[in-house]
Amino acid sequence: MDAMEVAQRMTAEEFLDLPVPERGRPWSLVGGEVVVNDPAPLHQEVAGDLEYALQAWARSPGGSGAVRRPLDVRLDPSNVFAPDILWYAQGRTPARHALPPSPMPDLAVEVRSPSTWRYDVGAKKAGYERHGLPELWLVDTTAEAVLAFRRSTPGAPSFDVALELDRDHELASPQLPGFSLALAQLFPRG
Repeated sequence: MDAMEVAQRMTAEEFLDLPVPERGRPWSLVGGEVVVNDPAPLHQEVAGDLEYALQAWARSPGGSGAVRRPLDVRLDPSNVFAPDILWYAQGRTPARHALPPSPMPDLAVEVRSPSTWRYDVGAKKAGYERHGLPELWLVDTTAEAVLAFRRSTPGAPSFDVALELDRDHELASPQLPGFSLALAQLFPRG
């Protein structure tokens, strides 16, 4: 299922007023349309492994900031995204008891799900770029690759650096000094 049928388009405010299930919202608002995330076990495994690597780095002596699981990020009146993983630079992390929506992270990670990938590489990437996200990682579990988009400088108007990293590469970022993950670890054979 790609999108839930709705009688009319929703606003971000209407979406954020919906009751939140105990385990969090399994959906996003993309262009006023509710998009349901139906992750497969591979999605969960890859997202968990990447989150673990980022958490280990953030908590290490050279790391910084905070890694979070999906949080609602309101981009505009028609879009509320919940990236699979969010990283906030030191001093930008939302308070533990803050109500949604959360501020734009410094890094958003979307892991491929059959129900949402077309949104991730299309409308969501464009929305993140338009609203100033510094860096986006799109993790393609089918191709065993990471598409990394970033701004070369904080004031760059768009993602002007685009990388396609396969399992033979290391995943790193100028925002995360000392962080490196061999993609062969994220996509093991067998």
